[in-house]
Amino acid sequence: MSDKFTTPLDVPEDKRGDFDRNMEKATHGTGRLMLFAGDQKVEHMNNDFYGEGISTDDADPEHLFRIAGRAKIGVFATQLGLVARYGHDYKNVPYLVKLNSKTNLVKKDQMDPQSASWYTVDDVLRFKESSGLNILAVGYTVYSGSEFESQMLHEAAQAVFHAHQHGLFTVLWMYPRGKALADEKDPHLVAGAAGVACALGSDFTKVNYPKPKEGDRAKALNEAVVAAGRTKLICAGGSSVEVKDFLQTLHDQLHISGTFGNATGRNIHQKSLDEAVRFANAVSALTYDSVSVDDADAIYKGEK
Repeated sequence: MSDKFTTPLDVPEDKRGDFDRNMEKATHGTGRLMLFAGDQKVEHMNNDFYGEGISTDDADPEHLFRIAGRAKIGVFATQLGLVARYGHDYKNVPYLVKLNSKTNLVKKDQMDPQSASWYTVDDVLRFKESSGLNILAVGYTVYSGSEFESQMLHEAAQAVFHAHQHGLFTVLWMYPRGKALADEKDPHLVAGAAGVACALGSDFTKVNYPKPKEGDRAKALNEAVVAAGRTKLICAGGSSVEVKDFLQTLHDQLHISGTFGNATGRNIHQKSLDEAVRFANAVSALTYDSVSVDDADAIYKGEK
């Protein structure tokens, strides 16, 4: 067991070395995770990759891999198919394979969200062996509150257990969502979903930043950090915002909320390649090196 993370008991003795090495590599020895999110090619389709205010670099899927190959990240999270198409040119990138995904075309007022697995952990393991790629983890999204949550909870539980059996670590995207829920970003609800991730045995859980009706958002997020227990909580980056504002929010999440990292997608990849790499490195410096917001901003500006 590392002093930075707990090796769960469902990791067999002969796989604990693999698990610990994967966690050490992804967290750069800190126990924190900078997850570069590239799964939106499915989740948000082309809305996130083409249009006003988005660099033309982002129209090409390889832009994601170019960033992941040049920036300091923990893992690059995306679908297996994308990794299979581009991974031969980006063998040193640390990957997290997302097991399930869905588009945003079916709206909540039509049907509660459902996102079944595309692949099993065994599929990922076979791909890892045949490709020789640096696959450290798997991820899965659960929409708690959906009428289909039982299927997703079952698949998530199986994914966590089987990943641990083979030394991979896991990240669960925990998003309360469905017609039964009035406020998906209610802090108490987000905390409940984080607790479910712990009950599922995941190493990390990714949640949306809650919006309390009053009071400080960073302090409100701490309820979820505590509820997650030994499952380390990371916060989704959300839609694109001004760089300094994003860095300040991330700093507050780490040092006020007590989170263990972040999952950043649009705020990175919607920029040109050079700018995206600088911004990713600024986020990593905040996450892994605990630099100040001003120092992180200087990294983004190329001053450090």
